Formats: sequence, structure tokens, C-alpha cells
Amino acid sequence: MHIHPLITDSATLANLCARLSTADFVCVDTEFMRENTFWPELCLIQIADENEAAAIDPMAPGLDMKPLLDLMTENQEVLKVFHAGGQDLEIIYNLTGKTPYPLFDTQVAAMALGQGEQIGYSNLVDAYLGIVVDKGARFTDWSRRPLDARQIEYAIGDVTHLAAIFPKMLQRLRKTGRGAWLDQEMERIGDPANYANDPDEAWKRIRVPGRKPDLLGRLKALARWREMEARQKDLPRGRIVKDETIADIAGHPPRKQADLAKVRGLSATWATNDIGARLMAALDTAVPMSADEMPQRDDRKPGLGKDGALVADLLKLLLKIRAKEIDVAPRLLARSDDLEALAAGTRAGLSILDGWRFEQFGRDALDLVEGRLAFAVVNGKLKMTLTEDEA
Repeated sequence: MHIHPLITDSATLANLCARLSTADFVCVDTEFMRENTFWPELCLIQIADENEAAAIDPMAPGLDMKPLLDLMTENQEVLKVFHAGGQDLEIIYNLTGKTPYPLFDTQVAAMALGQGEQIGYSNLVDAYLGIVVDKGARFTDWSRRPLDARQIEYAIGDVTHLAAIFPKMLQRLRKTGRGAWLDQEMERIGDPANYANDPDEAWKRIRVPGRKPDLLGRLKALARWREMEARQKDLPRGRIVKDETIADIAGHPPRKQADLAKVRGLSATWATNDIGARLMAALDTAVPMSADEMPQRDDRKPGLGKDGALVADLLKLLLKIRAKEIDVAPRLLARSDDLEALAAGTRAGLSILDGWRFEQFGRDALDLVEGRLAFAVVNGKLKMTLTEDEA
């Protein structure tokens, strides 16, 4: 495979993207920093097909990234391959408002091949290529320039190895017939809604004890205010105010700005400074949350009861047995929320009762819940068996 020098100019990048635009697939990875900023700071992009690979410096002055971003989001003929690509997709979404399509995530594919629920990249490389990845550059400050040859070599290795692994995974998926199992997961991962940061939705990330409309209305106003402050200053949300402090203020709102000096998690200066005044102004705009916006009660868990909880435990046991039988990660078959919903009596809208999941697990799960299937010990091993009535 041909490895290009670090790309820092627009013409070289455009020529690379033109060649890659005819590839069957490209493997993509990013290096970024986000410890001190609201938005992830993109520091390096690595890309490879079966023939060539390059690292691209998005921090290079005057570099036109459009050909690369168009390849990611506009070219639907080239498959984009990532490993655990959620944060990479978030960065591309922040730059374009779109996510790469079509998409393949090797960590998800590994679940369908029985290689665990969250296999790390280095373990994947070892399993498929027998190569031990040098982790020495893992904690590099990728924003510092210049990058040395070892850093660039480490970074490019992420995509050159992936370009060798992907065809092997694809071949195994075809042999097992499990490629179609991944379609739904890839669609879920690639959904742009996962990466949108709507300030009016920020309150949903903060836990508060209670469901009163006035409490949630204050929480929404405060979370929106913090989101806008963090964006404007390009600081992590927690550097503005921590979640627990937001929740505390929403639950016990101060009457005047001077009272902010008594709030745990805020310094005494908030009682007189501008940011404290803006926080109080946000509180003043708060209105009780409307009935339409109130979060739905999760009837799955509260509705379980003791018997339902036991049924959910039996479903989890069944999930472990079935996942082991077909050599697939349990989480790809079903999630705990779906099992608890099924145990509580829900039938509509559950992924385990549709498509391949129903065939591989959902049918038996439904039979267990509705009394047509039971556990039995045969020759010292746990088995599933029809109940007497069904037999």
C-alpha cells in the first residue's frame, strides 16, 4: 500500500479524493481534542482504500476540506468504514450537518461475529492480522504542531490495518449470512439526529429527582442557557456549570442573584458577576413544561412488579443462552429495555419482535413470556423445552 506524506495543501487533497471517489470502500479515522472545548477540535484525518493511505492536516492554513467532506457525505457509491465511529461521525456532522453514508462500523460487525460487544481496535487488529498495535502515541496532544513521523505513522496505521481487516470481516459475514443483521444497526448509528445538539433538548441529559412541570421548566431554561454559554465560549459544559449544580438550582431556585453565593458548585462571585446575572435571567424566562413536552413515564420498569422483574431475569438468561448458541454478542440481539418491556406486557414497537431478531431470539422470548417455553436441565446442561401443554 502506498503511504502518502502528510497532506497539507488543497490540490493534493483534491487529487486524493478524486481517486478515492471510485473505490469500493474507504476506511476513515480522526484524531481530535475535546478536553478544553465545547466542539471537538479536529486535528487529523486518516483515510485509506486498498491501495493508498494518507493523513490529512485539517489545521493546515488554507486547506480546502470540501472534497473530503463531499466524499464522506455526498458520494453514496463509496462505503465508509469506521471502527467505533460515533465520535468520528459527530465531528463530520458538526462540519457538514450530515453523516457519512453508506456506513460500516467494524465494532458492530464484530458483535455479529461473536467477538464481544465492544471489541477494541487493537484487539481487532490482533485477532485478524496478528499485529500488536503500538499504543505509545495514544495520548498525543494532536493539536500541537509539528507532528513527528512516529505520530503520523501511528495514526495512519489505524486505517491501513482497517483496510486489511474489512474484507476479511465481510467475507466472514457472507459465509455466516449475517450481513443483513447489521443494516438496522448501521442505520441507527448513522442517523444524523444522534449528533444534533439542540439547546432546547439539552435538559434531557440531566437527571433530576421529580417530574413536576415547574421543575422541568426551570431545568430546560437552565440547560439551554448553559448550552449557549458553552458554545459562545467554546468550553465544555461542565466548565460553565456542572450537571448536579444545574439540577440543584432547578429544584431549589434562588430568589435573587445574591443567593447564588450559597449554591454548592458556584463561587461567591456569581452573586455579583455577569454570568450570574445571565443565569438569573434564564430562570426568569422559565415556564412550566407543557403537557406535550413532559417526558413519558417509563411504564416498562415501574410496571414490572416483582413477578415481572423475575420474568425479565429469565429473559436475560434466555438471551445469554441464545447468544452463546449462535455465537453473537447479546447486545446485538436485544437490549435490557426491550426485555423489560416484553416482560411488562409490551408487544408493539420492540425490535426483538421484528425481522431477524424475532427469528433468532424474539420468538423464543415471546414463547417464554406467554408460557409456551420453559427452562429444563438435561444431562447437567440448561436447555429450553416446550411446556407440557405445547408438547
